[in-house]
Formats: sequence, structure tokens, C-alpha cells
Amino acid sequence: MAHVVTQPCCNDAACVSVCPVNCIHPAPHEPGYGTAEMLYIDPVSCIDCGACVEVCPVSAIVADIDLTDETAPYEEINAAFYSNRSSEDANVARAQTTKVDSDEKLRPLKVAIVGSGPAACYTAEELLLRRDLAVEVNMFEQLPTPWGLVRYGVAPDHQGTKAVAGLFQRTAGRRGMEMFLNVTVGKHVTHEELLESHDAVVYAVGASGSRRLDIPGEELPGSHSATEFVAWYNGHPDFADSVFDLSADRAVVIGNGNVALDVARLLVSEPQALAKTDMATHAVDRLAGSNIKEVVVMGRRGPAQAAYTTPELLALSQSSSFDVHVDMDESELDAYSRAATEGNDPIATVKLGILRKLVSSAPSPGKKRIVLRYLSSPLEVLGDDHVEGLRIAHNELVSTQDGRSQVRPTGVEEDIECGLVLRSIGYRGVPTGPLPIEPVSGTIANHGGRVTSESGACLTGVYVAGWIKRGPTGVIGTNKKCAKDTVEKIIEDHRAGRLNAPVRAQENLRQLISERQPDYLNFAGAKSIDAHERSLGRERGAPRIKLIDLNEMLRVAERPNV
Repeated sequence: MAHVVTQPCCNDAACVSVCPVNCIHPAPHEPGYGTAEMLYIDPVSCIDCGACVEVCPVSAIVADIDLTDETAPYEEINAAFYSNRSSEDANVARAQTTKVDSDEKLRPLKVAIVGSGPAACYTAEELLLRRDLAVEVNMFEQLPTPWGLVRYGVAPDHQGTKAVAGLFQRTAGRRGMEMFLNVTVGKHVTHEELLESHDAVVYAVGASGSRRLDIPGEELPGSHSATEFVAWYNGHPDFADSVFDLSADRAVVIGNGNVALDVARLLVSEPQALAKTDMATHAVDRLAGSNIKEVVVMGRRGPAQAAYTTPELLALSQSSSFDVHVDMDESELDAYSRAATEGNDPIATVKLGILRKLVSSAPSPGKKRIVLRYLSSPLEVLGDDHVEGLRIAHNELVSTQDGRSQVRPTGVEEDIECGLVLRSIGYRGVPTGPLPIEPVSGTIANHGGRVTSESGACLTGVYVAGWIKRGPTGVIGTNKKCAKDTVEKIIEDHRAGRLNAPVRAQENLRQLISERQPDYLNFAGAKSIDAHERSLGRERGAPRIKLIDLNEMLRVAERPNV
């Protein structure tokens, strides 16, 4: 018997360090970890000890004999990863992760973390578990509720993925950790004041901005970023009043990543099923009255280059509440499959195998459907005073001299009738305090996590982690290694005496924030909101009913004593 990693895998990699036979890959220190769709267990090497099951924060690992009809394909997916992996690769020595106590006497380290999502929480955990020095962490979040992407980005029907919040709650309760919620850096406390109060400041604010298409008609009513739509249905207070036109029969989602599949799936899901998730009540009600019967998910490249992960595609294909159609015939798909096989990409081969089954599946009369369309680029959003359609260009893939595939327009154009266009073509950071965003990368300029000035010099005591550091790549658990790397830079600078000691005491910092933001909350306040939401959810048979109104959040929250 062997164990198998399934869909909820968040790449946290806690399983890697406890595996006694090193059979879970890619590990954080191995090539490919940062872009891996998930982690994989080698069925040949696994000794069925179960250690990985105990530490998985999202319960993604199961024994092969416990696989269901829905999770059975993951046995093949795990094995496929090792189909062309050499024994030398499979036995790479595990990186040393155990911290050793140091005889060197360092003064205590005090760190401010701006943000409360995965990267922020992993950074705090990495700092607070240090055994070689005493660490205090203050975490600042502009909303009354923490966990960032987990609360406001992960799809509401992915409760397994959201379970990683349990890890973050443990971090928030550790000794030396204090949360300042409903506090905006730049408004209630400045960047300079954070530096005066801490040895180091880490910005882990994610990438909440969306990239634009820059095509005519993009500003028409009915044309939105998927970022806005996701925040709306996930109950982000800043987007609760957003309006989306769901009156037409068809919507188009531009992009081929996991978020594109998320929004497409939720647009055609049964309202009764959505009501059993933690989707915001206003979104459940609006989607229940939607006229949308078809969602076209469009990518400019071919199916082998699609950015969505195999688990997300597999879950989409297994839905019984809507049809999934691939707008490509089997001969075309077979050509991509041969190319993937020749390129020794077993995971792409598995992905294309799923698509092949969808190509040959028969439509169900009366069911809503998702259409996966490839080799199509948007040219113009059509309409006078609202979205009426989308003009697209047909593409083809051509090989460059170095063997790479490149998209080239064929000269053929097509108009698709639709009433809603959602672009899901990537994220970028938004300015935080005095730190500018790089125009191309959409990140804060940094060198390995150390924030740099326009001249390229490292700014004393200022760091980044997560998407604002490296761009929107990887999944939730990928932030763990990213955070660890940033923390190593902080410790290195601390040991070298390059950090300025704080001049403001913790009590004075609390008093400063309390005066400027009397409604700030700590972790106790977040826990009381959480308990209230879960209580409301039990009445509906849902995990929780999210509070959307800030005043209502503050009404139920326990307040700190300052």
C-alpha cells in the first residue's frame, strides 16, 4: 500500500521533512518546486508509514485503498511524476531544515509584518520558531479579519484548501506574536514609524491588482477583472457593492489559469450547492438569478501550455452539475499529446488525457456548460453602452529556432456574443506606503527579499515575501519557502549588525495605534468574528456565513484593552 497526494495539496511541504524515505517531491530545495502544481508521492518508495498524513494541513494525503472514484485518478498522477525521474533525482539529499542553537548572543529581534495572508503567516511562523534568538512579531492587516488570500481568494467550494487557515491560527496564538487588525499602514501608522518600532519590516501584501488587456472596449460596463469578481463572491468588504451583469446567456473568461476555472465553475454551479459553502450571501442570491448558461474560458496558447493545474482540470471534468466541452477535435489534441510525450512532460500528458475524454463526451440536454477554448486572443470588447460581445483572433503555435512554441495570429477573426467579460490574465502588486511597484514585474523591487532603492542599494531593515516579492507564481504552500528565504536574509543582517534597534517600546506602539485607530482589533477580536460567522453558518448548513459590513464585524468583535 502507498499513500497518494490529492487535489487539496497546497505545497506546504510539511510532509517532505517527516518522510523517512524521502519519497515526496519536488522538495522545497529542488528545482521545479516553485512552479509545481502539487507534490507527488513515489508509489514505489512509499513505505506506508503515514507520517505525511499526520502533518498535512489540508488533509490532501490518503492511502491508495481509501481513494474514491473522484480521487482515484491521483494514483496515476502521482506515479506519472516519477515516470521519467532518474534515481539520482529521486534520491537527492534532503536539505538541512533543523535549526541549531547558536552560542552567539544576539539581542532580541522584533519584526513587523504587513499583511496577514499565507506569505505573512509563514514568515511569522519561521521567525517565531527560531531557537537561536528571541523574536517578537507584530502583524498588521487593514481588514478586521486575517488570512488574506485564504479568506478572500480561494474559491468557496474549495474548503479543503481553506483548511490551511488552521496552521495560521496556531501561528497567531504563539508567544511573541501580536496582531493589529483593521489597521492600515500609511494611514494609522507610517512606514517610518514601523521602522522606529522594529528591527525589520516585512511587506507580505500579495498582489491584489489585476493586469489589463489594453484593448478597445475594456472599460465598458460588463467588462471586469476576475480579481473583482472573486473578491465580490468571497465577501471582501471593498467589493460587496460591485455589480455584475448576469442577464445574458453567455459569459467569457479570458485566461487559462486556476482562477479562470474557478470563476467559470462558480458561474454555472447550482445555487443550492453554493449556499452550502462560505460564498457571500449576496453573491449566492445574485447567482441564483443568473441567466448565464454557457461560460467560454479562452486562452491564447494551446492546451499543453494552459496554466491551470491538473487537479483543477480534473475536478472540473468530474462535475455532474454542468457539462465541460473542449473546443478542439481529437486529431488536434492528439498532436499536442504527442508533443508533450516527446518533451518528456508526464504531467502535461495526464492533463491532455483528461481533455481527450472531454472532447469525446456527449452533451447533456438542458445542462449549463463550460467551453474550454484555446489559441484565441481578445482584440476588442464589443458594445455601445455595455458589453455585447468579444472580437477575437485565431492563433496558431509555431516553433522557434531554439525549439520553443510561439503564438502567431492566423489572420482569422471572430465575434463571440456575450454579456459579461472577465479577464483573468495575471495579478500585480499595488503601492504600499512609500515603496513603489515595478512597472513590468508588478512587484516591489528587491534582491532575494531585501527591498532595494532606485539605485539598487538594499534599504536597511525593509523586506518582502510572497507574491509582492516574486510575482504571482506557485500556490499557497509555495510561500513557505519564499518566507523562509526572506527570514534567512533578516537573520543574516541581524547577525551582521546591519539592522537598527527599535526606539519605540511595544506599549507605546499600541498606544499610538489606539489613538489613531480606536477600532483596531487583535487576534481575540478575529476569533470572536470567526466564532460568530461559524455559528451563523451552522444554521444554513455552511462552514460559515461571512460578515461583510465592517461595522457589524466590529460590533461582534472582542476589543483589546490598551
